[in-house]
Amino acid sequence: MTQKTRSYPFVKWAGGKRQLISQMEKFFPNNYNKYIEPFIGGGAVFFHLLPENSIISDNNPDLINCYKVIKEDVENLIKSLKKHKYEKNYYYEIRALDRDFKKFAKLSDVEKASRSIYLNKTGYNGLYRVNSKGLFNVPFGRHKNPKICDETNLRNVCQALKKVEIFRGSFEICLDFAKKDDFIYFDPPYFPLSDTALFTSYTKNSFDKTSQIKLFEVFKELNKRGCNLMLSNSYSEFILDLYQDFKIVTLRAKRNINSNSQKRGLINEVLILN
Repeated sequence: MTQKTRSYPFVKWAGGKRQLISQMEKFFPNNYNKYIEPFIGGGAVFFHLLPENSIISDNNPDLINCYKVIKEDVENLIKSLKKHKYEKNYYYEIRALDRDFKKFAKLSDVEKASRSIYLNKTGYNGLYRVNSKGLFNVPFGRHKNPKICDETNLRNVCQALKKVEIFRGSFEICLDFAKKDDFIYFDPPYFPLSDTALFTSYTKNSFDKTSQIKLFEVFKELNKRGCNLMLSNSYSEFILDLYQDFKIVTLRAKRNINSNSQKRGLINEVLILN
């Protein structure tokens, strides 16, 4: 794939790393066997590296369905996306599809992926958020001219995913694949800086303190195996203390996805390496 046809994330994702790649790049290992990313999200690091041998996963079923559909049936996805329109009442009709479980279950994987991408492109602030029942609950967004169907990039993403293994599952799944000299990048939901900071839930099962500790245990196990590790998280006392025995680098990130515009701007994040 040439630089001109390079793919990039097909969804906007909270905590996306496109803007941080220039700060992260010098810490990427020069040589490794497999690339594994258990919280793929928008996939900015993956699309930047385009590793030949890759395994990506996420616990978000809607997101993983999108990746699989783009890989296996991108042309029908493009046709479906072209049918959507940027209109408030229509948006809420599409959003409401998951309220009727029987009707939603009858949708094809292509139709579900089309719905997910449409809602991401036209919803408020590019958020992906579900309630405790797993129902998408982001309101209609104000956009000048949202690009609902980016045909060129979707086809490029399809090519980038051709040889990639895609799984749905919790981050622990990486323990089934990771071996010495593999490169694993973790980009989990960040540990909140305050009690009100946990604004977005990506799955109905929130990523709490216990989950962060489980992730730390996985990180330590992979370190023992001789893997190349990189992990992003918030610049918080809890995370700094948890990973104190590893190398911690501070990055400056601009965060735009927040319900309160006053809380958007440059903040510190950490990049943890072994």
